[in-house]
Amino acid sequence: MIVTLIVLCEIGFWVLLAAGLALRYVARKPRLGAAVLLCEPLLEVVLLVVTAVDLRNGAEPDWKHGLAAVYIGFTVALGHSTVKWVDARVAHRFAGGPPPVRPPRYGMARAAHEWRTAARWSLAAAIAIALLQAAAWYVGEEGDTGSLEMWRGTMLWVIGINLLIAGSYTLFPKREPKAPLGSGR
Repeated sequence: MIVTLIVLCEIGFWVLLAAGLALRYVARKPRLGAAVLLCEPLLEVVLLVVTAVDLRNGAEPDWKHGLAAVYIGFTVALGHSTVKWVDARVAHRFAGGPPPVRPPRYGMARAAHEWRTAARWSLAAAIAIALLQAAAWYVGEEGDTGSLEMWRGTMLWVIGINLLIAGSYTLFPKREPKAPLGSGR
């Protein structure tokens, strides 16, 4: 049941996003579109409540409960930036908005971009870890929380990999290619 609800929440996220943007740009109803977009966090609240009720009703915590916590963490931390990313592209494509800003490609500007990305992903993982710990406390010492602990370890890997990527762009910044000879530069 939990996995089905996670899938439904993901589908719901994209349906609400499409509906909100369609209302904003196609129907020219920006307030109604914003209201629809603001309904997206309700999906995570529903998932959180159903997961908590499932655990409280005696379900053994397993990978599905951990996946729910991870999904919520990532949606909370990355959902807003995903909505902004899609919104910029839809505004450009269908409403005459400016072209979306591309991330920098070279130097310390790229490193700063990678650190911002790492911060968002690390926040997502930290929220997931906090939810996983809360679930473990919620179940208590009587329950087997091994699968929740496995997810916490995975989230620590996510943080570590993102910090490693950002650090590599800082220590080894990508340099802009030199113009070929005779190109007029």
